[in-house]
Amino acid sequence: MDTSLIGRTALVTGGSLGIGLASAEAFYRAGARVAITARRADVLDQACAALAQCEAPAEAAVRSFTCDVSNPEQLREMFAAVTAEFGGVDILVNNAGHAAAKPFVDLTDEDWYADIDLKLMAAVRLTRLVWPHMQSQSWGRIINLLNVFAKTPDARTAPTSVTRAAGMALTKVLAGEGAPHNILVNAMLIGSIRSDQIARRYEQLQPDQSFEEFVAAAGVRLPMGRMGEPEEAANLALFLASPAGSYITGCAINMDGGLSRVV
Repeated sequence: MDTSLIGRTALVTGGSLGIGLASAEAFYRAGARVAITARRADVLDQACAALAQCEAPAEAAVRSFTCDVSNPEQLREMFAAVTAEFGGVDILVNNAGHAAAKPFVDLTDEDWYADIDLKLMAAVRLTRLVWPHMQSQSWGRIINLLNVFAKTPDARTAPTSVTRAAGMALTKVLAGEGAPHNILVNAMLIGSIRSDQIARRYEQLQPDQSFEEFVAAAGVRLPMGRMGEPEEAANLALFLASPAGSYITGCAINMDGGLSRVV
């Protein structure tokens, strides 16, 4: 199965930790030129240095670009820097985001606007920037990282469930428009994956157990009896971005170990 990305440039938002970092590593090992972006320069630089130590083909490269993707001006400046370094972006992974959930009556307009800018509009704006290059070469891959609440929203899951559902609709719209140009657009709906968000939850709760015990206890309640690993999500991202996934578009794939109740 051909998963080589030699000659391709990938841009991964939220690329300093968790699924974003694991995806960036998978792309780098497959030979891609990889641009990772996140808000914290120190964490981002550490991630870039770690990736550069991974075994990869000679054509592979990795660079970091500090950016808050919810800020349109920063986003445009970051994209200009990426294209100046690597040329046009062939693969876009819209991964930036964090869990945000409150009872509906507690959500302010500011809460809604912040979540929409971070999770929906960042993907809209970046896709608008990468699209002309992808269309000109009749090749592109866009992967939107969402979560299972996009399909099965529950009480007290807004604003995330709403913006992620919009991201799923965006995925389908873009897939339809991109298909004639060989621009494939898919979404990965994440369930419980061991990530920096889980680590932050552990720190907030400060349970009387180690982090590994916390993760194991949370995983027992899941269908597979464990949380997923970032590398498992990255394997799917690599497949979708590579020649192996060349006839898959417009799909919202549950990456959740069976958690979602719908297909």
